[in-house]
Amino acid sequence: MAPRHLHTSLLLPPGPPSSDVMRELVELMFNEYRWFRPVHFGRALMVGSLDAADQDYSALLTYFEEFQNITITAHTDRDYVMVFPAKNAAPPFAGKLIWGTSITEAKEPGWRGAHLHQVAEVMKLLDSPLAQTAMAEDRDRKTLRLIPSPDGFGSIETSTVQDPSEGLAGLYWRNFFGPPFVRMFGDRLQSLPPDTHQELGGGRVLVQPYALPTQAMTPEGDAAEQRLITVLGPECFYDHPRHRKPTRLPELSLPTP
Repeated sequence: MAPRHLHTSLLLPPGPPSSDVMRELVELMFNEYRWFRPVHFGRALMVGSLDAADQDYSALLTYFEEFQNITITAHTDRDYVMVFPAKNAAPPFAGKLIWGTSITEAKEPGWRGAHLHQVAEVMKLLDSPLAQTAMAEDRDRKTLRLIPSPDGFGSIETSTVQDPSEGLAGLYWRNFFGPPFVRMFGDRLQSLPPDTHQELGGGRVLVQPYALPTQAMTPEGDAAEQRLITVLGPECFYDHPRHRKPTRLPELSLPTP
């Protein structure tokens, strides 16, 4: 059986992070937070390798400077980080940092606490307006759907929302909303049950429908998500039963404070 992955995805503002920001990001991920020991790097193919005993990650920075896109993995594909900025300065806002790890990590309360703090700090460093953490299966079922093929034979895969400029596909285990989304939700955030939201500072708010990511894709988890969506405004989210896109959208072009 393939390992079950937990994905944390941070939306990036247009344009690549600066060299100084990338240097600090690499230092945080691999020396301070110790997400994993980086071994391989590249893009579609892993073309570079690092000495597992060496903490000099300059090769990663050099590669990113050249290609403005990088995937970094551990010895196996259990743990990885992908950084692929959007080059355009207008929607779609598709640039992301994606951190993948095993779902088993989230069993430990200490890991869950560190994850919350670390994601909030990386959001701040990258000026990210949105971060979401979900089981890979839950992410896929909310962001992808099958529609009949135009030629009448079989089906093709399409997106529910292409990116957050089209609104939100749903709620996940952890939803880190930056200023554009906090403005979109407004006072409704304060109407959420106290145990489901937390102020993170810097205009960022965590919304978490349930305690563990494995509660996603269960009747109880789906119901918890829907209760919060009802409070936040269903018009902000993709309507999966009716396949309708959100009608209330974040103003991502506005600068964050």
